Amino acid sequence: MTNILFIMKSILGLVLVSFALSLGLVSFHPLYKPDDRPLYTLDEITSAMRIGNAGQLSRYLDTRVDIALPDKSDTYSRIQAEMIIRDFFSTNGVQNFLVKRKGTNGASEFCVGVLQTRNGDYRTTFFIKQKGDKQYLQELRFQTNQ
Repeated sequence: MTNILFIMKSILGLVLVSFALSLGLVSFHPLYKPDDRPLYTLDEITSAMRIGNAGQLSRYLDTRVDIALPDKSDTYSRIQAEMIIRDFFSTNGVQNFLVKRKGTNGASEFCVGVLQTRNGDYRTTFFIKQKGDKQYLQELRFQTNQ
């Protein structure tokens, strides 16, 4: 009887140790938080542009964003900017985004491309600025492509 009791205690001890170790390993694994932004965002932004996904694009918007559309331009809050971009994408029916040129200027990056929509092509330029360990989209321009 004492052998069975000893074996059961040993098994229970192993299970508890395994559980504690797994909890310890999980606690060191970084969890994704929605506001976390990867250090490099240019590819993520161009991917969002390519499919016309304003929600995905909004993850990279700074607190204030300069947006220039063919008929208006202004500085908007992050929430306003997302609504304006979403409206522009849905009104025009985004089909693709082609990168023509990209580069850096100090702590800033830029990209020039063509946003292809069912209503025509738009020369698109955007600027990203490094702030601390994150990059933020600060300016976005859509110009009718002649």
